[in-house]
Amino acid sequence: MTTSMSIDIDLFMEYLLVERNASPHTIRGYAADLKQFQQHLSQEQIISSAAVTPLHIRGWLSAMLKTGTARKSMARRVSCLRSFFEFLSRDDESLGNPADKIAIPKLEKRTPKFLYIEEVNHLMETPSSTTLTGVRDRAILEMLYATGARVSELVQLDLADLNLSLGTALVYGKGRKERIVLMGSKAQYWTERYIKDARPQFLNAEGTQALFLNTRGNLLTDRSIRRMVDTYIKQVAAHLEISPHGLRHTFATHLLDEGADLRVVQELLGHVSLSSTQIYTHTTKEKLMRVYVSAHPRA
Repeated sequence: MTTSMSIDIDLFMEYLLVERNASPHTIRGYAADLKQFQQHLSQEQIISSAAVTPLHIRGWLSAMLKTGTARKSMARRVSCLRSFFEFLSRDDESLGNPADKIAIPKLEKRTPKFLYIEEVNHLMETPSSTTLTGVRDRAILEMLYATGARVSELVQLDLADLNLSLGTALVYGKGRKERIVLMGSKAQYWTERYIKDARPQFLNAEGTQALFLNTRGNLLTDRSIRRMVDTYIKQVAAHLEISPHGLRHTFATHLLDEGADLRVVQELLGHVSLSSTQIYTHTTKEKLMRVYVSAHPRA
């Protein structure tokens, strides 16, 4: 019996949540992409997943091109469709995967934007050290730069995830994969100060084990942290248009510039593929060239 695409999408969302242990962010993104695809198909009276052909997918990509959709977004949506139809074909191999032969649009290689060390030092000094929210914000900034964690990973931290005596934290990355990150002395100091001085003042009657709280005692959301970090970054590097994710880029770039092994950085970032980490070697190559030119007798 052929089911409607709406039912298939609901089943896929349950699969992502239960079997794949995907993050809420991933599930929301996949759901939005599939709903958009479903809306596109409705214009051609296609209501069943089994009726989808590669031609329908190419038509969707063509429509996205006409509306100026970014290639990165298009590539993500093709990847989403591949996972969706692969899931459906597990129970019915006759369905096949119409997205398998769809070429993912090539992405432009962009050099990750990052802050220089002087800018990082300035950024860390921006929050007020005399206010409770300032101490909290300083701890967040120090943690993001010291650990290279994503904002979405930082917001999930509980007190039990920290080992302040060792200066480590347990974070949950994509697919809820665990990894240990290193805090460093600065992040360790400001996090301890936040826990001692500011966090108890934010706690409400219900209490929570979440590390970073807002002034009402509730868990700080991903959006709230991004907005806060973005405000501070703009005060020190507005001309660079660096996003909060730029602190993660900065973490990786500075480590590699100082000679850290690429695979060590890969592990700290939680990248599955080494190619994801190699985008940060751009500045290392520039530094090697400067060293070579200044040091080699015949350069």
